[in-house]
Amino acid sequence: MATHEDNTKTPGSQTPMDVSKSWSNYLRQTSKSSPRPFQCPQCRVELPGTSDFAAATVFRKHISTAHPELESTAPQLFKTAKAEAERRGDHPELRKSRTDARNSPTPRKEKDAESNSSSLKRENSDDDSQSPKRSRAQVPRQPPDTEFSRGSRTGSGHLWSENQAVPPPKNLDPSNVASNIRLPLSATHPRSGRQPRPPASASRPSSTDDGNAGVGVFKQPETRPISQEQLVAEVKGIYAGLVMVENKCIEVDGAQNAQGDGANTKLNNEQWQALIALHRTLLHEHHDFFLASQHPSASPALRRLASKYAMPARMWRHGIHSFLELLRHRLPASLEHMLTFIYLAYAMMALLYETVPAFEDTWIECLGDLGRYRMAIEDDNIRDREVWTAVSRGWYSKASDKAPTVGRLYHHQAILARPNAFQQLFYYGKSLTVAIPFVSAKDSIQTLFEPIMANQRAASVEQLFVLINAILFTGKMLERFESVVHEFTSTLDIHIGRSTRRFQEQGYHIGITVCYTLVGYGSEANPVHKAFQQAKGSDDSAGPTEAMAGVNTLDATPASQENAVNFAMATHDIVFRRFGDPNILTYVHTTLVFMLYVLSFPEIKYLARRFPWKLTALLLNTLMSSENEYIFENQPFPRSSKEEAPRPLPEDYALRGLPWAEKYFPSDWFSNDKIEDEEKGLEAASMGQERKLRILALGYQISQGGTYLRYDKDTHRFGTAPDFDIEMDPIPVVAPVESIDLGDLPDAVATP
Repeated sequence: MATHEDNTKTPGSQTPMDVSKSWSNYLRQTSKSSPRPFQCPQCRVELPGTSDFAAATVFRKHISTAHPELESTAPQLFKTAKAEAERRGDHPELRKSRTDARNSPTPRKEKDAESNSSSLKRENSDDDSQSPKRSRAQVPRQPPDTEFSRGSRTGSGHLWSENQAVPPPKNLDPSNVASNIRLPLSATHPRSGRQPRPPASASRPSSTDDGNAGVGVFKQPETRPISQEQLVAEVKGIYAGLVMVENKCIEVDGAQNAQGDGANTKLNNEQWQALIALHRTLLHEHHDFFLASQHPSASPALRRLASKYAMPARMWRHGIHSFLELLRHRLPASLEHMLTFIYLAYAMMALLYETVPAFEDTWIECLGDLGRYRMAIEDDNIRDREVWTAVSRGWYSKASDKAPTVGRLYHHQAILARPNAFQQLFYYGKSLTVAIPFVSAKDSIQTLFEPIMANQRAASVEQLFVLINAILFTGKMLERFESVVHEFTSTLDIHIGRSTRRFQEQGYHIGITVCYTLVGYGSEANPVHKAFQQAKGSDDSAGPTEAMAGVNTLDATPASQENAVNFAMATHDIVFRRFGDPNILTYVHTTLVFMLYVLSFPEIKYLARRFPWKLTALLLNTLMSSENEYIFENQPFPRSSKEEAPRPLPEDYALRGLPWAEKYFPSDWFSNDKIEDEEKGLEAASMGQERKLRILALGYQISQGGTYLRYDKDTHRFGTAPDFDIEMDPIPVVAPVESIDLGDLPDAVATP
C-alpha cells in the first residue's frame, strides 16, 4: 500500500525520504566530478588536511622542507592554494561538510529552511546577527515558541501599499479568551509583504585567515537606504496592523471589565498568558510605529503623525493602563501575572525612552506610573517596596524638572510620600497651586484630611500644622481653629530648637505651605489667587504692578481670608524672632520670595500691612557681614562665581513652578542636569552663605519701594518706614545648638 501511494504522487510532490535521497546523490556526484585534491601551488604535491588549521600546518612543513627559499611567503601561498581548492570545490572543510551531509539523517535543505524560518522571528533575528558562528558539534537550536513570536512576514517581497487588501481579523469571543487570543496575530497582519530578514549566517562575511583558525574581523552589516515612498508605505502597514490589535485589546478589556469580579469571571493561567501576549503584541506594534515614523530619513509630516494621532497616549491607555486596572481589580489572584506585565511594560517604556527621544516627557511619566503600580502591589517585602518607591519618585522628579508647572506630577509624588502626611500636604498643595493645577487632587487631599479631623488629637507640631490646613481647606471645625493655632504657635519655637538641622527641610515646606493657605489652595474665589491669575493673563511684557493698575483695590479683607492671614502672621512672628539660628533661613527665604511678588499687587496690600517688617529688618541686620562686601546691592540674584554650573539650594526646587517664583530665578538656574535626584535635598557647606546673600538681596529689593523696608547704603543697615517702626522688647540671639535637653530649655529660645 505504501508503494502504491508513493507511485501515485504528483510530479511536484516529494516525501522527506525522496528529498534526502536526491540531495545525497547530488553531493556524491559533485564529489566525483572534482577529484583533484588540495595541492601545493608550487610543486602540485597533494597535501592532506581535514580543516584549515591542519592544512596550514602541513603546508608550512612542506614549504620548509621542499621549498625553503619560499618560507617567508608561506602564508600567501597557502591562501592561493586555499582559493584554488574553494574554486574547485575541494576545500577540506567543503569535503567534510559533504561527508557530514551524506551521513546526516536530516536533509541539508530542511536545515536551511528551518534556519530561514527561525531568522524571521523577532526574538532570534537580532541575537543571531551579532552572535559568533556556532559549531556543528553543538546541539541544534530548538524551534522558537510561537507564543512569543512576532510571526513570519511571508509574501511577495514588496512593501505593503494602501491598495493591498487587508484580511479581516478573526472574531474574538470574550467568553473564551485564551483560545481566541492565541491565534497568530501576524498571520492576519496586513504587513505580509515585508522583506524577510536573511539568515544571520548568510550575511556574515568570511573571516580573514592567516593560517590561524578562529581569528578574523567581521565587517559591519550592510545597510540599505530606504526611500520616502517605502517609508510611508511601511508606516501605513504598521498602523493598519496596530489598529487591528488595538481593537482586539479594547474589545477584550471591555468585555472583562463588564463581567465584574464574580467567581464565574475568574481566568486561569492560560487565559491570563493569552491576554498578556495580546497586549505585548500591541506594545510591539507601537514600538515599530514609533521607530518608522521617527526614522532619521522621515519627512516632517511623517514625524508629526505620532502626535497627530496621539499615539503615546493610546499606547498607555489601551496597551498598558486598561490592562493594569483589570489586573488590579482581580488581585490577589492576578498578582503573578500583574508582576509579569509590569516588568514587560517597564522594559518597553525604557526602550522607547532610549530610542524615541521625541516623546521623552511621556516615557518618563509612564515609567513613574509603572513604578508606582509596582510599589503599590508590594506588601510582603518592605525593602522592595522602598526600592520601587524611590524608582518611581526619581522618574516623577525628572518629569517635574522638565514640566515644573504641571500639577499632576506633584499629585503622584504626594501619593508616594505616604504615610508622611506632612510631605503629602506639601505636594497636594503644590499640585493645586501651580499654573496647570490637577483638579483631582482636591479629592485626594480630602482623604488626607478626614482621618486627622476625625481624630481631633494632634501629638506633634507636624500633625497640628496639617490639622490647621485641614480646617482652612474644608471650612469645618472652625470653632476649634483659634485653639489649634495657639497650640501650634506655642510649641513651634521649642520644636525648632529640638529639630536643629532637621528644620531646614521642614522650614521651607512650612513656609511654602503657609503661602498655599494665603492663595486659598488655588481657589478661584480667593482674592490673592485671582490677582495672580489676572496678572498671568495680561501682557507678559508688563509687570504685575502695571498689569493690575486698573483693577479696583479691595476695601477690606475678605472674611474667608481672615483666618488664613492670622495663622500666617502668627507663624512668621514665631520664626522670625529666632535671630542667629541658621536653620530658620530656609523658611525666611521662601517667605520673602512670596512677599516680594505680593508687593507688586496693590489690591492685596492688606497682606503686606500685616507682615512683621520690624522683625524682618532686625533679622536682616543680623545676617549682615563685611565678608559679603554687600554684593547684594548690585546683584538682584547673587550667584557664586566659583562654580562652573549652577547649584540650586534645596528650597529652590520646592519653589520651582509656583506662580510667585516664576520670575525669581534666572533662566539657566536649573540647567545643571548632572545633579542626581537624591542630591537635590542635600545641604552643602557653602549654601549657608549663599542663602544669606539671597535673603539680603530680597530685603534690598523690597526696600527700594520705601513703603515697608528701608536700607541705608552708608551704614549698610536695614530699617522700616515710620508706619511700621514699632517699639519692641529686646530679642535675645539664639545660639545654634545641635541638641537640647527636653527638660531644661535655654532662656534664649523663649520669646519675650
